[in-house]
Amino acid sequence: MAAADQVTDISPRHQDILDRVDYRLAETEAEKEAIYSLRYRAYLHEGAIEPRAERRLKDRFDDLPNSWTFGIYMDGELASSLRISVGSPDHPDTPAVDAFGDLLRPQIEAGKTIVDPNRFVADPANRTKFPELPYLTVRLGYVACAYFNADIGTATVRAEHRAFYRRVFLQTPLCEPRPYPTLVKPLCLMAADFNMVREKIFERYPYFRSSQFERRALFERKSEPLAPDLLTPEFQLLQANSAQQL
Repeated sequence: MAAADQVTDISPRHQDILDRVDYRLAETEAEKEAIYSLRYRAYLHEGAIEPRAERRLKDRFDDLPNSWTFGIYMDGELASSLRISVGSPDHPDTPAVDAFGDLLRPQIEAGKTIVDPNRFVADPANRTKFPELPYLTVRLGYVACAYFNADIGTATVRAEHRAFYRRVFLQTPLCEPRPYPTLVKPLCLMAADFNMVREKIFERYPYFRSSQFERRALFERKSEPLAPDLLTPEFQLLQANSAQQL
């Protein structure tokens, strides 16, 4: 979407930039408003929305319990944002499911979990300053897929970006572009079976990997029943190893 116009991979000489990025879940009103303003500026810059007097872009999905809106900060400044929506039988409502229900609702009804990264925007002023920013932003989608044990990872993109997502993220286009809520430019749906492509993606981009500690720090909500069971095989193995060391 808006941040995918200029994308550069992170070469070894740019690895130090990973130490300069900070993923923050927007929880305060000030943090949320800064992101809504960033969305507006980014989409307006690329002609994806019409001008609005309020100069902000918010929708109903921002308030759903199965959505997490993140600000990505570079050197302490808000540089980009991504919202992670997670569709499941208990919480089926996401932007991608809303726009492409004929393709995704049967998957949810079959019991699958869909991680739907959306509202991918970057500050137009930072695109040349941090050419690695799009990769650092979309990394959150892979962190989410690991945390929520996703079956399917989606991307909602403009037609001209399909080749990039197919080549880099091994996603398949599922339909022609369609109208998308709040945007004047249509988007198409792309998707991949996360379990089939994850290792190939991690081989290409090892910095997309995440620790259980990072995943829990970003997505766990103690007051919500959305967090997966912590007694995963990975967690049980850690417990077993710890017990052996005692």
